[in-house]
Amino acid sequence: MIKQAKVKSSELQEKQKQPPPITGGFAFGRENYRLLLIGLGFIALGFLLMIGGGSDDPNVFSEDIFNFRRLTLAPLLVIAGYVIEIFAIMKKPKE
Repeated sequence: MIKQAKVKSSELQEKQKQPPPITGGFAFGRENYRLLLIGLGFIALGFLLMIGGGSDDPNVFSEDIFNFRRLTLAPLLVIAGYVIEIFAIMKKPKE
């Protein structure tokens, strides 16, 4: 019983002497960063498509603010960009 305790304590001391393994490198892989940039592009494009539609004269109403591009396409692009960002973060990089 005493020998087993000494063996276990010596093994424990050897394990404590070893430095922790170095796991350097980036948090994400190359594909993750590529997907992050694509998602960022979708978000930027969506916000750019929402710009404009106002009238130069405040007394004149402009129907341009209610077109398909600003009400449907742009928000869908922004949402798709956020979905791509979440996927890029959650995707496990290949080793």
